[in-house]
Formats: sequence, C-alpha cells, structure tokens
Amino acid sequence: MTRRTKYFFVSTSTCLAALLLIGQAMGRGSGNQQDDTYKLLTVFTDVVGYIKTQYVEEPDMKSVTMGALNGMLESIDPFASYLNSDQYKEYLKYKDVKRADVGLILSKKPGYIGVVGTVPNSPAAKAGLGSYDMIESIKGIATRDMPLAYANMLLQGESNTTVELSVVRVRHPEPQTVKLTRAMLNLPAVDSKMLPGQIGYVNIDALSPAAVKETAAAVQKLQKAGAQKLVIDARSCSLGAPEDGIALANLFMKSGRITYLKGQKVPQQNFDADPTKAITDLPMAFLTNRGTADAAEITAAALQDNKRAQVIGERTYGDAAMRKAITMDDGGAIILSVAKYYAASGKAIQDTGVMPATQVAEPEVQVDYDENGEPIAEAQETQQAPKKTEEDPVVKKALEVLAKG
Repeated sequence: MTRRTKYFFVSTSTCLAALLLIGQAMGRGSGNQQDDTYKLLTVFTDVVGYIKTQYVEEPDMKSVTMGALNGMLESIDPFASYLNSDQYKEYLKYKDVKRADVGLILSKKPGYIGVVGTVPNSPAAKAGLGSYDMIESIKGIATRDMPLAYANMLLQGESNTTVELSVVRVRHPEPQTVKLTRAMLNLPAVDSKMLPGQIGYVNIDALSPAAVKETAAAVQKLQKAGAQKLVIDARSCSLGAPEDGIALANLFMKSGRITYLKGQKVPQQNFDADPTKAITDLPMAFLTNRGTADAAEITAAALQDNKRAQVIGERTYGDAAMRKAITMDDGGAIILSVAKYYAASGKAIQDTGVMPATQVAEPEVQVDYDENGEPIAEAQETQQAPKKTEEDPVVKKALEVLAKG
C-alpha cells in the first residue's frame, strides 16, 4: 500500500474513532445519544471490515488500527500516546534512567510530531529548532501517527551518537535534514542584572526546585541593590513540573488562587498563595512566548489573573496537566492527561495557553545547515548568543509598560 493511500485510511479511521469518542462523551447525557454512539461504533467496524476485504490490495491493518488509536488520543490530548507492549516495555526500562538526549520538548500536531521548545544549550537549541517546527521523521521513521512517548525514546541514546531528523520549518515548507549529536543535558542557571532605571531583570530558561530558589535569591539581591521594578523573563521556558510553576508564582503573590487541578476522576485541588513564601511586592512584568510551557504557564496565568504582573509577549504554548500511564490488557499502555491545571479565571491552561495582556512578537532566529545536515558553526553562535536586553523588543515594551505604571 502506498504512503498516500495508507494515510487516507489512517485518517478515515482516526476521524471515525474521534467521532466515537465524542459520541461516548455525549452519551452520558441521554439514551438517544448513547444509541448514536453505538451506531458510530457499528459504522467504524463496518469501515474497517470494508478496508480489509474490499481495498485493491490487502492493507496493513495493524498500521491502520495504530493510526486510529493514536489519532483518537491526539484529537483530545496533544501529549497523549498509545504504546504497544514492546514499546511500553522499552518505555518502562528507560523511564527513570538519565540518558543522552538532543533536548527537544515535543507534542502532537495534526498527525505529526511538533516542537514545543528546546532545552537551552542543547543540541536541538544549537541547531535553531524551536516552537512550531514539525518533525517529519526520526531516524528515517515517519512520525505520522507515531506515539509521542516513542518519539522521545528514539531521540535518546548514548552520548556522542547522532540522530537524523527531517524537519519542516515554519518559513521553509520543504523538509530539511538535520543531524543532532546526543549529549547529557544540564539545565542552565538563572541569571539576573540591573537594567537602567533601577529595574531588575531575571532570566529563567528552565524551571526546577533549584531554579525557584535561584530566582528568589536573584530577586532579593536586586532589591538590596535598589531595584524598584522587576522583569521576569520566562520566554522559551518549557521545562519544569507544575509544582515548580506554583512555587515560582508564590514568590510574587501574598494572596489569591495560583491555580487548581481537576479531572474527571481527580477531585479539584486548589493551590492558593502562602503569604509566608512571598518575597517581594515590587511592580513587575512577566515575559512569555510560544515556547513558554507547562510550569512557566502556570506562573504566567496566576500573575495575570490576580493582576500581580503585566504579562507581555506572545501566547504561551498550552501544556499544564497531570499525566498517567494506564496499562491495557494487551500489555501496552496509553499515556493520558487525567487532570488539567486551570487558571484562577477557570480556563484550562492546556486548552487555551496564556494570552498576554500586552502582545509583542519577537523575531525568529534563522539557522543555516551544511550539505550534511549539520548546523553551521556561525549560525549556532548567533542562536546561542545571550539575550541583548537593551535591544530586545519584548523587554523594551516591558520597560515602557512599567514606566507607565
């Protein structure tokens, strides 16, 4: 079966599976809707039967079914995965093992793998990969309907080994071959400086319990040096657990709801500011972009909804949830969001992201590659250069907003 026809049948199965899922959700309300759900199930079964018996050649039904399962999960959760028994065994084998990686944070985007962001100073960051890039293939394996967790496993391996990707860039529709060398990753430290006008600037590239402590120390140091206002830069901060985002928000909030967690079978859990953990009440701006995700989004939503800070920049990615691996009878598993984190206003962060009150787009960094798919050294240096805060349009806007009060 050709790739095109395979995609057609996978897409058909996926759509029917998604309709089935919607029907099941609606079916909780009335008997008639439940009847509709069973009709959809019958249609799905009939279509699968016709594909198997009537198509011009015998299709790979395993691929069609896998595509339908992953498509159904993707239709409700861009971070969900279905792993077969072999894939799940490999997932469990390496789940808690620190391995060399390329530093990509991924989600699903209409069938393929999309980039949420990159770990700073990682091979992926040095190659200029970023939010909205699409990964067409990994190691020659098409990512169409590839389980997200399996894609992450393919990217990991031994240090100094290479992995080849086919990447579709936002402004380059033709796929580019990019070769990345795996490495052991270290999270960057929080850095800070004083900007003109006694405005303290703190840059956070990744969140962790250590990064929250470093941020607190940096803010306190800036205050002692005479800072009258703060700029917290969380652009492209896509790493960190939700609890890290809650802790970061609490540094700047003496009261109010930071976030709450809720799921179909997860009772609502509220996270309110603890006044004893707040370290400052200085006026502040919090900077975001499309690579701001998960923990940092929780912070952004809390500060904006509680009117504690001006959120400035681009809409955040949309990823803040509790995920769980649910084992299946066939030995496989689905990795699914079982609860979502909500902003104080009631919006699910994973569904809507955080839209800054003041929106400012930032220019994209372009990186060139040689004929072997390796990023050109000069381009790497440009991509990895420190933020030039005095010339940065987003920081400029933050300073302007803070100046106006």
